[in-house]
Amino acid sequence: MRCVIARFPFDLFKNEVEESMKGIKPEPVTGDAVVISRRVYPVKQVGEIITRQDRRDFTAGEVTRALTRLGFTCRPAEVPAPAAPPLTPLENASALLGTPSEA
Repeated sequence: MRCVIARFPFDLFKNEVEESMKGIKPEPVTGDAVVISRRVYPVKQVGEIITRQDRRDFTAGEVTRALTRLGFTCRPAEVPAPAAPPLTPLENASALLGTPSEA
């Protein structure tokens, strides 16, 4: 499949991407991720290997679009859940005491 990443055209094939990633240890995922051969890689790591370009030259979105079109499963970056607002002293005391049992 022909795609453009960082203004350069690439002819990518699923089996060639899988072959390129064999023996490559996945880095910790901090952003978007892609599953290749049951391993989860950061999209930028895969993009760097398959394009032989510096990670700063392309976006994760460009590589994600290309890998999705090839049939790989891509996952968006996980957004942490917002922290619960702090409890007031009254709410904290109520939580510590628990709810009364009905008899």
